[in-house]
Amino acid sequence: MMRHKLPLPALLGAVALAFTSVASADPPAPGASSNSVASAQQLGDAFSRVAESISPSVVSIHVEIEQASLPQQGLPFPFGPQQPRGGVVHGGGSGVIFTSDGDILTNRHVVGDARRIEVLLRDGRTMPARLVGVDEATDLAVIHVDATGLTPASFASSDDARVGQWVVAVGSPFGLDYTVTAGVLSAKSRGGLGANEIEDYLQTDASINPGNSGGPLVDLDGHVLGINTMIIGRGTGIGFAVPSDIAGRVAEQLRAHGVVRRAWLGVGFQEVTPELASTFGVPAHGGALVNTVEPNSPSVRAGLRPGDVVVGVASREVHDGRDLFAEVLNHDVGETLEVRIRRDSRAQTLSITTSERPGSEAEARRAMPVRPQLPQEQSPFGLRMDPLTPMVRRQMNYDGPGEVYLSGVDESSAAERAGLRPGDVVIEADRRPVHNKADFTRAARDGRVVLYVGRQERRFYTVLNRARTARTRH
Repeated sequence: MMRHKLPLPALLGAVALAFTSVASADPPAPGASSNSVASAQQLGDAFSRVAESISPSVVSIHVEIEQASLPQQGLPFPFGPQQPRGGVVHGGGSGVIFTSDGDILTNRHVVGDARRIEVLLRDGRTMPARLVGVDEATDLAVIHVDATGLTPASFASSDDARVGQWVVAVGSPFGLDYTVTAGVLSAKSRGGLGANEIEDYLQTDASINPGNSGGPLVDLDGHVLGINTMIIGRGTGIGFAVPSDIAGRVAEQLRAHGVVRRAWLGVGFQEVTPELASTFGVPAHGGALVNTVEPNSPSVRAGLRPGDVVVGVASREVHDGRDLFAEVLNHDVGETLEVRIRRDSRAQTLSITTSERPGSEAEARRAMPVRPQLPQEQSPFGLRMDPLTPMVRRQMNYDGPGEVYLSGVDESSAAERAGLRPGDVVIEADRRPVHNKADFTRAARDGRVVLYVGRQERRFYTVLNRARTARTRH
């Protein structure tokens, strides 16, 4: 029997009418109730078709992990670690078949430390799997089973996905194989969660629980939009997936080479806040503000500088740092990119040839040492500033630019609200070098100053304003 599909807006409107009719005290118009029920049934049929189309491409993964290899966080156990047997703990997750001859995409935290991996297919077959490669930066991995004729999933472009659209998650939460949950795409480009080096997540309220890790998040056509990776709490309705545009490239590189090589420009960046916008001659959220250029990087060779605002890469407009980050990851190592910038309110274009991204930035960061206690002087901004002497540099383990540092920041002060901390090094004030406290005082005389700050390996801009200070994300 042929089913006719309503356009999604009409379908959702009809479903809303069905609920409204049930709640209303007035009787529905003749035929309205039956039409609404039929529309609701069509929506249910849509979810059923998604489950039927994607389930053959989803696998349940069971692993054995040596107790000594257990990670401290992100344990891949569907219902908590089982009782150890001879020093071995059993856990699991989910995965997505992406080639017909046995390549499966999942999360690194599910299989990365496993001594034995077993895969359950939708048709009931169970077979051993071997680890092909892992990508620490995105928490993804590829495993392989010796099988042919499998049903690979189809991947959609996560860049084209729209916030608010229906999505469906399939996996094995708490060991319950092939569980289907539905919700909406809650947000895109979520980051700053501190879980992985590369964070550009899709957020969803489709129910995701331990054991869903590595399973797909799909649209109503059954195409993969992301790989479910983590949740915030349990039962909170907040889950995150690695976007398909990133996951697909990782999967292909791991399958072909066992490792992932990523394009790299060698810059650090931050968003252009309304308070920073006028200083750098761009609209708020009108690009990615460069705050760091790594030595010997492609960007420094091309002439990119801190204070430049990147407004476009290749054919893509850049509205914020995540646009820049995502576009660079879409290109290959050794590719030359046209990077459009605004420098001192003037437009320029630089050609930058990418190199390979170095190892994990998270591993390279040094822990912040205990700061020395030196004589302090109160400031109207709630900060205290002292010379960055060679001894202080050694104590702080800081080898970057700058000649003065913040020896104190008062609670609830303008400095704290601007995101400053004790130990930050003031490199520039209003785009001029700061050699001493007098340079800072002159720049801040009008009660507002744009600071360029060093914090260990990081650099960022922030606005210090006695009257009204907005916290800068960095």
